[in-house]
Formats: sequence, C-alpha cells, structure tokens
Amino acid sequence: MNSNLEQSTARVAAAGKAARVVSKRLALLSRAEKDAALGVLADAIEAAEASIVAGNERDLERGRDAGISDSLADRLRMTPERVSAVAQALRDLAALPDPVGEVVRGNTLANGLQIKQVRVPMGVVGMVYEARPNVTVDAAGLGLKSGNAMILRGGSAAAHTNAAIVAALRESLERQGLPADAVQLLNGGHEDVQALITARGLVDLVIPRGGAKLIETVVTGSTVPVIETGTGNVHVYVDADADLDMALEIAVNSKTHRPSVCNAAESLLVHRDVADEFLPRVLRTLADKDVTLHADERATALAGDVETKPVTDEAWNTEFHDLEMSVGVVDSLDEAIEHIDGYSTHHTDCIVTENRAAARAFIAQVDSAVVMVNASTRFTDGGEFGFGAEIGISTQKLHARGPMALAELTTTKWVVDGDGQIR
Repeated sequence: MNSNLEQSTARVAAAGKAARVVSKRLALLSRAEKDAALGVLADAIEAAEASIVAGNERDLERGRDAGISDSLADRLRMTPERVSAVAQALRDLAALPDPVGEVVRGNTLANGLQIKQVRVPMGVVGMVYEARPNVTVDAAGLGLKSGNAMILRGGSAAAHTNAAIVAALRESLERQGLPADAVQLLNGGHEDVQALITARGLVDLVIPRGGAKLIETVVTGSTVPVIETGTGNVHVYVDADADLDMALEIAVNSKTHRPSVCNAAESLLVHRDVADEFLPRVLRTLADKDVTLHADERATALAGDVETKPVTDEAWNTEFHDLEMSVGVVDSLDEAIEHIDGYSTHHTDCIVTENRAAARAFIAQVDSAVVMVNASTRFTDGGEFGFGAEIGISTQKLHARGPMALAELTTTKWVVDGDGQIR
C-alpha cells in the first residue's frame, strides 16, 4: 500500500469511527429537534454567503484557468441567489414528514405477537460527487433529517466552496449542541475515494453522483453497498398524436432550460407522420437558442436553412451537458421505444401524445426511473416532486429508484413486541 493510500485509509477510518458514534445520537433525535436544527443550519448558510461566494470565485477562477467548459462552470457556480436557494431547501426539508419511525407494515399474530416493519436510518452514508456544491448542503440536510451521519467527498473543482459550506454547517451544529461530525468533508485525492468506498464495517452506504466515469469507478471498486445515481441520456419522443404546440414547448424546455443538469433532454425523436410539420419549427427554435443539432438524414432534410451535423452513434450515446441535441425521425412508437431502449441511461424519458393507449405502451415498455407523459423532463427533481432536496436520481432497481430523498436514506428493521410468548 502506498503512503498516500495509507494516510487516506487512516483518515477515512477515523472519520468513519467518529460518524458511527454520531449516528447513534442522531437516531435518537426527535422530529422537532431535527427540524429546529435544519432551520438554524439554513440561517448559517445564509450568514456565510460572503465566504461561500468568495470560495466559489476561487474555484471558478481556477476552473477558467484550466479551461473548464461553460456547462461545468454552471454546475459549479454558487451565486447569492443559489446560496439562498440551498438554504431554503433546508427549510423545505424541515417542513416534510420525518421518515424515521414510520411503520411500513405490521400486524398482530394469532399468538398475540405484535410485529411491525419500521423505517430507521442507514447509519453512516458516504457521498462521492463532482462539481455541484449545492449537493454538499442537500446531503447534509437530508442526512440530518433522516438520522444519518454523512461523510462527503466532493470534487476538487469545488474544493474552496465545499470547505466554506461545511465549515458553516459544522460551526452551526456545534453552537446548537449537536455533534459537528454529523457532517464531515474529505479533502484528499483519489485515495480518499478508494478508502471511503472500501471502508466496509464503518460506512453503511456509498452514493456516487456525477459523470459516468465517477459512477463506474465507485460501483466497480466498492466493497460497501452502493446506490447508483445515473447519468442522464434523456429522450423526448413526439408521437403521431401529439399536440405539436405542446411538444414544441416541452422539447425546447427540456433541452434549454438548464442544459448542464442530468434531467435535460439530449435526444429528440419525432414520429414520421408529424415530422414534416413539427421538425422545421422545433429545429428553428432550438437553433435560435444556440443549440447544436446532430440530425439523421430525414431530420436534416426537413431542417431548411438550419445548420445540422450528421448524427453518429457516439452522439446518440452522449450526455452532452450542453446546448447540443441529437434529433431523428422514427416510423412508429415501437421504433421509438426500441431506440430509447438502446441508448437511454434509464434516467428520464418522455412521450408527448394525446393518445392514451400510446402513453400506456410507452409507460409499460420504457424501463426508466422516471417516465414523463406530456411534461418537461426538467421535472425529474426531488424538489419538484415535493420531496425537498434530493441526494441524486437513482437509476438502479434495488431499494431506491428515481429522486432519492428522505425515505430512500432509510432502511427498515422489524420490531416484535410480545408478552412472554415462546415457540
């Protein structure tokens, strides 16, 4: 083992042991105590706005020097408005029901034993993520409300921003008489990630959030259970029976509202029966919003004076995170579903149609965490779903799928209450 990895292993072990002690205390907090703490944490984030924005400027300046893309810079940026938004997300969490203690199911057996399945915290949750400093606040808030101690390893691109955020959170926790180690931040390199995802016995769950490479690294290298949050190769399919005015608004909003995020649409499929009418309109609108278009032959033929690039298999497979989009014409609903099945990352896919049978078929056959019918893909979001903040969008099928919020950060235990029964 190299010296850097040894140091990281020791650092993570210390963090994990501290977090495990803290998790026992967090599990005992009442909803009122947690909600009050979240409100104070929100105030602390707002009070630390200047230091957070200053740290963020340092990160952005370093990123500009390194030539980061505009989309990455957008994910990294923390303006005063975004600081206020993440603080409000903490207050929104406080208003939500506490999942801990919720009875999932239960009954009384013939012998009088009362059994019930109850939600309990995971314990210690590790989070590995990239240049989204808002995730730092969301993870801390979700962890506290669900009774979990959080060990965070954010990307180096947001190092100064994350440090300012976590310093404010830890100081606020201490002032409230709560353990600061409820939120810990790892600042080491890749060795810290390796140590965190192999800290079996100290860390109960690891959640990766970021690009495909990061997620693959965590999923394949972890000895700790992982909930996989996925990349978003998101599709909008405009059916033969679509309201084309609605389809135009949905397609454009899905792509351009905030192209750097995982629920932004990357591909547009249009049924041949409406392609002649719809494609010239939508391609012109997208081009006017500076979207680079990768189009198949039939879509290109309908583009008029709108500039397009020939679409490739690589483009169909790409999560652009930018103002780029792949566009194609399909002959049927079945072909659209087959295309999505071949290229989707099973995050979010959308159909625009007035045909309820087509909508039902799409819902039944498209194997994605979220399926939209006549709505922008930008609604795949914990806040928009009414869950408060989210820790990511899970694209796996076990335990949690879709926006991961409070309930998804709990597991269950069975409680059996008797009065002397023996078997």
